[in-house]
Amino acid sequence: MRYFPTFLVLWLLITSTALSASDRTFLEKALSEAELRLKSIYEKRDFAPAPFIGKWLADSSGYLILEPSKSGPEPEIVKYDAKNGDRTILIRANQLVAPGTKERLFVQQFFQTPLANIIYLQTRTGNWLFDSDSGELKLLPHDLPQIPTANAFSPNGNRILFRRGRYLFVFDLASKRTTQLTMDQDGSQLDNGSEMTWSPDGRQVAYLQSDSSKVRLRPFVHPTDPTYPEVTMQRFARVGTPIPALRVGVVDCDGGPTRWIKLPADPGTFYINDVSWAGNAKEILIEMLSRSRDNRKFLLANVETGEIVTAYEETDPTWVDASYAANAGLEWINNGNGFLLLSERDGWRQAYLLSRDGKKRTLLTQDKSDIIMRGPVDEPGGWFYYIASPNNATQRYLHRIRLDGKSPSEQVTPADQPGTHSYEFSPDRKWAFHTYSSFDKPPVVDLVRISDHRSMHVLEANQEVAKRARPLIFKPTEFLKLNIGDGVVMDAWMIKPRDFNDKKKYPVFVFVYGEPHGQTVLDDWAGGQNHSMFHRMIADLGYLVVSIDNRGTPAPKGAAWRRAVYGSLGPLSTEEQAAGIKELGRMRSYVDLSRVGIWGWSGGGSNTLNAMFRKPDVYQLGIAVAPKPRPELYNAWFQEIFMRTPDVNPEGYRKAAAINFAEGLKGNLLIVHGTGETNTHLQITESLVDRLIELGKRFDYMAYPNRDHGLREGKGTSVHLRMLMTRYLIEHLPPGPR
Repeated sequence: MRYFPTFLVLWLLITSTALSASDRTFLEKALSEAELRLKSIYEKRDFAPAPFIGKWLADSSGYLILEPSKSGPEPEIVKYDAKNGDRTILIRANQLVAPGTKERLFVQQFFQTPLANIIYLQTRTGNWLFDSDSGELKLLPHDLPQIPTANAFSPNGNRILFRRGRYLFVFDLASKRTTQLTMDQDGSQLDNGSEMTWSPDGRQVAYLQSDSSKVRLRPFVHPTDPTYPEVTMQRFARVGTPIPALRVGVVDCDGGPTRWIKLPADPGTFYINDVSWAGNAKEILIEMLSRSRDNRKFLLANVETGEIVTAYEETDPTWVDASYAANAGLEWINNGNGFLLLSERDGWRQAYLLSRDGKKRTLLTQDKSDIIMRGPVDEPGGWFYYIASPNNATQRYLHRIRLDGKSPSEQVTPADQPGTHSYEFSPDRKWAFHTYSSFDKPPVVDLVRISDHRSMHVLEANQEVAKRARPLIFKPTEFLKLNIGDGVVMDAWMIKPRDFNDKKKYPVFVFVYGEPHGQTVLDDWAGGQNHSMFHRMIADLGYLVVSIDNRGTPAPKGAAWRRAVYGSLGPLSTEEQAAGIKELGRMRSYVDLSRVGIWGWSGGGSNTLNAMFRKPDVYQLGIAVAPKPRPELYNAWFQEIFMRTPDVNPEGYRKAAAINFAEGLKGNLLIVHGTGETNTHLQITESLVDRLIELGKRFDYMAYPNRDHGLREGKGTSVHLRMLMTRYLIEHLPPGPR
């Protein structure tokens, strides 16, 4: 690995009015080395950790995994015992031959079906079922799509539920007959099965239907021949416009008419977060959220009588809980007579135990701290597991508490492993695949015994990634607390240059997100939203790279922290980010507050614009990637949670829109966007471009043809974008100490 020279010289070269031929050669060499490092990150993927893809056996005795075979390139499926690590080949490579041919099958994905001896295999040439008892291999029909999980199989394993286009089908393994379950008179706008689930007895299917006929159409350009572009119309629910109308239905697995659940709200006024069977084959659980997410209901619908009972309901003037992925649904306990759910109703995200009718509610976790993510319930053992970090919002640890609530919660993860931990539990909750990383250490995956967190075997050490990264991480990333007054203490991290000298002053490059969708200040290998190796390269050019989490980010600091931005995304984050930078300058004498740049992506791009327009005395440079300078043109699903609609909150939208403050721009601004955007649409940004032109402002604009929100399409795009950012930064905010 080649490293950068001292960049004080580079800074002097860049800022000189004229460069000699040798000076230009030196500069180009530095940029060439930066490009090599970026190719290592984004094209060679040298620092991307290898995932561990093990599959727990249903009886929890061990797990299955794909491993290379000795006889050829095709992998085989191997079984490992959880307790002693004994290795057994379950499906040998020479067994994976298409019947009647010599074609060797290359398995790409697999899982155990509800019938323990039947393994589903996804290969390059088709989908198969392998009987591990008899060794028989059966090809599934070619028109059957890839099966994502074992949940597609009926509980007895004899049928497969799947989607084809917008419709639901069932394939019977015994008769080899396919039955279409949903048939619409006008199917052009109806989508069936975004949520679909078998009843416990395998006789019925509950599913969610979405009708987008009232959702407005907008054009999207396909990345084809640019001289004859292909444009299709897709439906997009913008803020304040109609959203899809949802309903829940139940249909027999042999087909027939759907029985629709009569929900207690008009279609198009709510979202549905979860559809599942309520511990029996007669009732469905439906988690229903108001359009603005200020109301949340768990409904129990009897599929035979149509009767609906509200098992639980909560409201909040702002929003109930925006952390759907971590906290959706509930878990039945006590033979279906009660359930456990997470709620922020008392100011913290905590666990509650409720009776089935919802009349009895018990607060289980009583600490004044947040559950970050729910884990499983171990009812035989009497435990509820969850991820939390009461003392450090940048880290993640496994905790548990007794279901009877008679003892305090306890941390399961060892205290001497600071950083971020995640767990994939065995079905009996006695074992787990445990992943541990920190900002400076790549993930290590091991098998742990939950009772004492004993590490039984290392499953993925990521030694090569660690070896490649070690020379680039010359000192630990510094995590800081920034106290900006009024009780607001923000987390931050800072990466310093390789040749850092605390007696000199360095320019600062801030990475910002600052919105409710995610944190950037996390002590894990993906900390900084997977930009950390790029930021290390930037730091080695001669910058302090910093990121700060303001209020409104989903840190485990209580509901009040997260809801502080209610009404207008933008003003508060702009103020607190700027205050954080000033506090950093006060705390660290080597921070040069006269040389501060900022960049961000998506919501971070919006915050970059707000920083440049509203705080021109703080920031001299900004790079806004895929921003949304006009939130009223963004999607309804996200924006309305935090700001409602312009009809009821016009002032909030005015204050949030960066375009309304564009006259404040003084520094150097680069705007980057993909013309194939399906999220923060190009037109949102181009209206800002028009406004800046109207104001006579100097700025730079780069449009990547046909690229979507991640700007990954097209060979070389990822490296080109980072080199564009690097050159812009060096040119307009020269690196190196003074």
